[in-house]
Formats: sequence, C-alpha cells, structure tokens
Amino acid sequence: MKKNVNIGYLVFLSFVAALGGFLFGYDTAVISGTIAQVTVLFHLDTLQQGWYVGCALIGSIVGVLFAGVLSDKFGRKLTMVLSAVLFSTSAIGCAICANFDELVVYRIIGGVGIGVVSIISPLYISEVSVAQYRGRLVSLYQLAVTVGFLGAYLVNFQLLGYSESHVVSGIGLFEKIFVAEVWRGMLGMETLPALLFFTIIFFIPESPRWLILKGREERGLNVLQRIYNSAEEAMNQMNETKSVVSETKSEWALLLQPGILKAVIIGVAIAILGQFMGVNAVLYYGPSIFEKAGLSGGDSLFYQVLVGLVNTLTTVLALAIIDRVGRKKLVYYGVSGMVLSLLLIGIYFLWEESLGLSSLFLLVCFLSYVFCCAGKWEVCTTISVFELPTTMILLIQILFMNLLFPPKQSNTDTILWEHGNILSIFHLSAEAKLHLFYSGIQTIQDVLYL
Repeated sequence: MKKNVNIGYLVFLSFVAALGGFLFGYDTAVISGTIAQVTVLFHLDTLQQGWYVGCALIGSIVGVLFAGVLSDKFGRKLTMVLSAVLFSTSAIGCAICANFDELVVYRIIGGVGIGVVSIISPLYISEVSVAQYRGRLVSLYQLAVTVGFLGAYLVNFQLLGYSESHVVSGIGLFEKIFVAEVWRGMLGMETLPALLFFTIIFFIPESPRWLILKGREERGLNVLQRIYNSAEEAMNQMNETKSVVSETKSEWALLLQPGILKAVIIGVAIAILGQFMGVNAVLYYGPSIFEKAGLSGGDSLFYQVLVGLVNTLTTVLALAIIDRVGRKKLVYYGVSGMVLSLLLIGIYFLWEESLGLSSLFLLVCFLSYVFCCAGKWEVCTTISVFELPTTMILLIQILFMNLLFPPKQSNTDTILWEHGNILSIFHLSAEAKLHLFYSGIQTIQDVLYL
C-alpha cells in the first residue's frame, strides 16, 4: 500500500493546512505579551482588560458556528482562504488601530478566523489523508498550534528587546509600531504567516471528498490519483466515498448511534473539563504571572519563551511515544503531573516569602506543568465538533478570572493566579476521575476513524 501512496504530496497538503493551526496558536498566545502595555496605554480597568483578552473568543464562537456551513457550500479550500483573509485583516488592523474599540473589533475578526480554521484545517487534512497515515497527519495540526505558541512568545521577546534598545526619535509609523507602542508590532507580525497561508493555499487542490459530494467526480478522481499514484486505487477510494455518503443520511444521526454516542459524550466532557485545567492562565497571562513573581518585563517574556519551547518539544515527544507507551498511561501520568505542578504553583504564591522560594522554583513548576499538559493533551485531542462548547467555556473562564480575582498591586498579596490555580486543581481532579473511569476508551478521534 505504501508504495502506491504519494507520501511527499500528502505531507505537503497536510503542512499547508496545518499552517492554519500555526496562526491559531500565534493569535492565541501573542496576547500574553501585550496585556500590560495595552492596559496602561488605554487606561483599562479590570473588566476592560478581561474583555481585551477574551474578545477574540466571541469571534471564535461565530467562526465555529458558520465554518461547517461555509465549507459545505464553498469548499474547504475557499474557506481556508477566508480564514487567511480574516487573520491578515486582524493583524494589520491591530497594528494601526486608533483606539481601544477598534482594537477589540479587529481582535474579534481574528477570532472568527480562529474559529473557522480550527474546524476546516484538521477536516481538510483528514479528508485528503490515507487511512493508515490519517492519525499522524492530523496530529500535525496540533503540533503547528504549539509551534504557533512558541513563535508568538519568541516574537514578543525579540520585539520587546528591540523596543527597549531604541529611542523614539520621530513620529513615523514604523517607530510607533515597533518602538513606542511595541504591542502593535507583536500583534501585527501575524500578517506575515497569514499572507503566506493565503498564498500557498492556491497551490493545493480542493478536498476530494467535498468534490465527490458535490458531484464533481472527475476533479475528485484527479486529486485521488495524485495521492495514490494509481488510477485503480483512486477509483476504489472514490467508489468507497460515494458508498459511505449514500449510506449515511445524517452526520448527526451517526453521532447519536448507541456505540458512538457514549464516546461523543465522554469526548465532550473531557474537552469541556480540559478548559479548566489551568493551561489557559499560562497561555494568556504567563508574562503577567511571572511579573507578579517579581521579574522584569523582559525576563517574564523570556520565561514564557521557555514555556513555549517545552510545550513544542513535549508535543513532538508525545507524538513519538504515544503508540509505545499507550494512551491510558500517558493520560494518567500527564493528569497526575499537572495536579502536582499546580499544587506547587499555588504553594509558591501562598508561602513564597516564608519558605524562601525563588522565581526559579516557579519556572520549574510551570515547565513541569506544561510538560505534563502537552503530553496529555496530545492524547485527548478531539474532533472539531467540540470547539464550540470549549470556546464558550474558555471565554467565561477568562472573564471570571478577571472579575472575581482582579490583579493586585502588592506583590505579597498576589493573585488572581493562586485562586485560579486552586480552582483548576478541583476541576482537574474531576477530569482525572473521568479519565480513570473510562480508561478503556482511547480517544474520540480513534472511535470516529474506525
């Protein structure tokens, strides 16, 4: 079978679609390095700060709601083009916006792009992939998301260093974006990968499954022939796709079947509980947390780069060992390590002075937490149908954290973070119990790909 598959072509198609995951990760993580500067510039109160951080999720909800409809009507390829346009518009708009209201609008536009790409990119990869390689190729999307996190942290760190090493000598647009108000450059740098994504999409074909569904069988067959290097095998795959489509009256009906419904319910529960595991506090507020621990702005962003690096490397490691270690063990050890790490982080902020703990202890705990989280999350990566509930939960969580536990000026009283992490521990306990109770279930993705 392997000799009849054009592996290089498959990898190319998957990498192009996965670039949408990179934009997802970048757009999500870049906000962490801009919070303090935007808060000072626009004189934001606690509610406004939470709105700035979470407003993109409003757009994500909209994007998730309409992504499926748009992709079914216009195709996967054109829908990915739309997401690239949204990302580009958002990045440019954030870089040149005149006031806070405009900034929020452009962040929401970027959020719509996130919602669209979170559905379409993994869907496209799964539809062009050969069954035996589908799992690994779809995992490229999740890997690209983590690389996007790292890319955002690196850009934030480098641009802040550039800004601090230069003195504003004029009122030019370049100096405004990259020196005087460097947060604009952090957000605006997303334009480069977004334009790359927009351009390279035109070099990939439409999903063969979508083409066959729309009655464009000749074009779909041509794509399949490029994938399989065999006219006979391509014809077999097309006939199989047509057969599956004709036998399946409704995708929702399929999800409601007794054998699938249980797995879907478990998957939804895991996805929702996963939003309370504390990782979002790291993604959105990592530099702020480190600053509360007494670090300077530059040092806090450097620590965040280390967090992104560990996240990326651990994702690669998880992909490499998951089949040998097993999903059950990887989830068990990952969740247990996350609980322990969060407990230690809470201890740091509660008793740092009395115990004489340094910021290095905090960094080690965070890196340990991210290490366990990245490995566990690879196993629990679910299908895109769960994006809507998890996105809504994440938005509520961000607003809740900012309203109920506002940041305080005193270093000894820190924290929103200690409360947020304690809350995460309780939710993590529930998540761990769920994993243990249903340890016989592998992943929802595996179930649906049977």
